[in-house]
Amino acid sequence: MQSWLGLIIGNSRLHWCYCDGEKIQQTWNTSQAESLAELSHILDKTLYFHLKAQIPLYVASVVPSATKIYLSLPQTTIINGKTIPLQDIYSTMGVDRILALWGAGCNYGFPCLVIDSGTALTFTGADENKKLIGGAILPGVRLQLQTLFFNTAALPEIEMISEITPRWAKNTSSAIQSGIIYTIIASIRDFTEDWLQKYPQSQVILTGGDALLLNQYLEEIFPDINKQIKVDTNLLFLGIKEYINITS
Repeated sequence: MQSWLGLIIGNSRLHWCYCDGEKIQQTWNTSQAESLAELSHILDKTLYFHLKAQIPLYVASVVPSATKIYLSLPQTTIINGKTIPLQDIYSTMGVDRILALWGAGCNYGFPCLVIDSGTALTFTGADENKKLIGGAILPGVRLQLQTLFFNTAALPEIEMISEITPRWAKNTSSAIQSGIIYTIIASIRDFTEDWLQKYPQSQVILTGGDALLLNQYLEEIFPDINKQIKVDTNLLFLGIKEYINITS
């Protein structure tokens, strides 16, 4: 397999990877760009060099309006999730969820459950026959923080921290952190336990921008569940690699 670039256009950021054949060599996260000229200013020099060298670029986007500038690049392939051989994929399912599930199954085995912690926190599962069983979507960590800040008059804007906050907080900032942390971690535990009851031999993989943070919380709050969950922040790029394998 030749070298290639992968780009995930998310709701908040751009996620890039450079793959030298089968192995992911480097990854980057950047802000969104309105034009190719603006892109040249926000990209790492190494990444921009690869882009200018017209290395094949595979793009998966959940923001159609942000995809247009890459269509002008001759090396661009827009990934079509419908070509991925998962059964029962529904028409409005995001290509990011499809790629993550496909990458998980191909690299860790089916059945599998993917927990993707980005702008949204998603749960997506497939059985041993590569058939989509279903999933769920809820607001991610930072989206919940932003919702409280922008839609209330008196609550402060805060950031999540790696240190676990007490469940029973004694100030407003800590109370917000507690509410978000413990409900999200409880959701992960609940969905994981339910999935493993149905598919005891399944792999469970946590990915996304907040994966490492949520893994820390899980380790402290529900260590038994955490032992059953693998963390792979490159899962979407593994999905792109497998997509290239079946479409080349």
